[in-house]
Amino acid sequence: MFQASGQQIARSQSAATQLPDQPKSKPSVEMSTLSLDRIFGSDELSADHLPDLVWSKRSDSYFTLEKSTEVEGGIDVVQVDTAHGTQQTVVPAKALIPNDSETPLAIDGFQFSTDESKLLVFTNSKRVWRHNTRGDYWVFDVATQKLKQLGGDAAPSTLMFAKFSPENLRVSYVCNHNLYVQEIDSLQITQLTDDGSAETINGTSDWVNEEELAIRDGYRWSPDGKSIAFWQFDTTGVGRFHLLDNTRGIYPEITSFPYPKVGEKNSATRLGVVRIDSRNVTWLDIPGDTREHYLPRMQWTPDGRQLLLQQMNRLQNTNRVMLADAENGKTQTVFTDTDAAWLENENPVRWIDDGNAFVWLSERDGWRHAYRVSLDGQQVTKLTDGDYDVLEIDAIDAKAGWLYFAASPDNPTQRYLYRVRLDGSDPMRLSPADQSGWHTYAISDDARWAVHTYSTFDTPPTVKMIRLEDHSVVRVLTDNAKLRARLAELNVPTSEFFRVDIGDGLQLDAWCLKPTELDETKKYPLLVHVYGEPHGQTVKDVWQGARGLWHAMLAQQGYVVVSIDNRGTRSPRGREWRKCIYRKIGVIAPEEQAAAVRAVLDKRNYLDSKRVGVWGWSGGGSMSLNAIFRYPELYSTAIAVAPNANQLLYDSIYQERYMGLPNDNAENYRLGSPLTYASQLQGNLLIVHGTGDDNGHYQGTEYLINELIANNKLFSVMPYPARSHAINEGTNTVRHFYSVLTHYFNEHLAVPGSDD
Repeated sequence: MFQASGQQIARSQSAATQLPDQPKSKPSVEMSTLSLDRIFGSDELSADHLPDLVWSKRSDSYFTLEKSTEVEGGIDVVQVDTAHGTQQTVVPAKALIPNDSETPLAIDGFQFSTDESKLLVFTNSKRVWRHNTRGDYWVFDVATQKLKQLGGDAAPSTLMFAKFSPENLRVSYVCNHNLYVQEIDSLQITQLTDDGSAETINGTSDWVNEEELAIRDGYRWSPDGKSIAFWQFDTTGVGRFHLLDNTRGIYPEITSFPYPKVGEKNSATRLGVVRIDSRNVTWLDIPGDTREHYLPRMQWTPDGRQLLLQQMNRLQNTNRVMLADAENGKTQTVFTDTDAAWLENENPVRWIDDGNAFVWLSERDGWRHAYRVSLDGQQVTKLTDGDYDVLEIDAIDAKAGWLYFAASPDNPTQRYLYRVRLDGSDPMRLSPADQSGWHTYAISDDARWAVHTYSTFDTPPTVKMIRLEDHSVVRVLTDNAKLRARLAELNVPTSEFFRVDIGDGLQLDAWCLKPTELDETKKYPLLVHVYGEPHGQTVKDVWQGARGLWHAMLAQQGYVVVSIDNRGTRSPRGREWRKCIYRKIGVIAPEEQAAAVRAVLDKRNYLDSKRVGVWGWSGGGSMSLNAIFRYPELYSTAIAVAPNANQLLYDSIYQERYMGLPNDNAENYRLGSPLTYASQLQGNLLIVHGTGDDNGHYQGTEYLINELIANNKLFSVMPYPARSHAINEGTNTVRHFYSVLTHYFNEHLAVPGSDD
């Protein structure tokens, strides 16, 4: 969540919105098998998760949250010694009770000032699209024990992205699309921008830049605390989309917001620097049309005199890194990265060499590798090398001279931690050699400690505190031993990872779940779980959570469940593997999925080729539609969840990144859209969609419904009123959703037994 006082490790501000409370009940079926109630209706099979964990910048410790023993329902903020695990309560729940209340503040997020003398509490949060980023903020002084609310007379739950100033005397925040600074002692408020409106957004972003470029917190304090650099979005003229909620009352409630569809007008985007004392704004002189570029990243140089920013063209195949003078706004391009297909937004500013260079990820040699780029752009040095992809940069230890990164050179379905010197020497793997699977790390700012999470497809996560240098274990934070034991009792099927040969030298990664008592003389239905687009990878040797247990439940009931990653997915198999599908989203991937399914059927005689089902969500929903429409002889049943039936209906940034502009790629837009093939439906189709989906609009499903009706096709639709793209809001929604899917497959793929 907050980065000012340390790195947040576990739950973010928005985590509570991802899996809302569902009614819990005791499992009601035979104790040796998985069930919908057991997976989605109780906590019996839920993995343990850590609470918020924020590294201290002043000591070898971290801050976290624990239930109060003094105040019912209250939460204490505690400080834990990293090496020894001893802890002390820094802010007890009783200290967070406002004067006009009898209950303590609910902590949705927290941040300490750099000197750790003050605590900033985020509470009463509300959802903004995918994340809870609006709420109330309070400051607690640890020494004086005083609690103050920020925002003056601002309406409840309207402040966003509050953070301490560098000298810890003020707090900045966004309210109603304007930037503010408030003195902590006097509570005096200074409004820094005054042009914020429904069309002009300061300090945060519009829908599409938030969704596709992750611009939410849209401003940065200068190191000396005298200025703030910020994004501004002018949405004037951008097409507005309208969501209709018929369940709010006797009349519908309409939510309207700017949403640029493919090829349509984007917001005008610019960057400014506002002086705190004068409120004067200097706009950066960034060349080009402000509606035909994207500005995904911006950060101050360590000396505070300049800003390093990135400018992508609309096609997102060129990224220009610029230095901007904070005083006069003049810019100069110091480095340019290009790609014949597209560039991902994967380069936050990572300073090294005291701000004289930065680390950059690029696929310029055919693999994603880390490079050292001098601040003037004249020296570009490769730091990692070989026929493998760097998945992510986890940390930089500038003092000791190490770069920590995730990779898996030998198996693209797994993930491990490596490190290399900042001169490119001494590469080594840190993740234990005897732990095959998926490793993630939340590393302390000084790169001495890390929270290490390890799991496999079949094994729930174990979370440990480690010393990073030698990966030695300090202590186990959670091992999910209870869940492991329960899964063993439930006879959960184990996974099989393999590769599918689809010809022409192409082998696709896949996993398979089979019934535990599989009889190869019998015939079993095949169910394919698919995503298939550039922003996902389904074939990963990592704990799959509730959805994975649902797949295992289906295997227990008699299905063989398979998932396959076609080319174009995020799999770390090189640039060509990922980008060969450029301008052909929805064209190549369904062909490769179908070829893989045929190969699996051919190799496994126990599979029934007449009972092949497919399901997927979002891009996977679109893939499921393309599967059953284009290959009716292969797939007999499909469930498409939140699909995009017509690529022209999706947002500009995502779809144009992978497809180009529609005016010069019209035929592939048509060929890649499931709507084109709706007349070919022969099998069983269920479409599931939230009518309040702000991302992949229900509009596309209605287009598809009309086309199916026009062609006299029979199909089923399950609309979830006012639910979002995640379809997880409201009482019992998640449990009901998986009940619908289970019932439909059991009905049409003829697996005997109960739906639950």
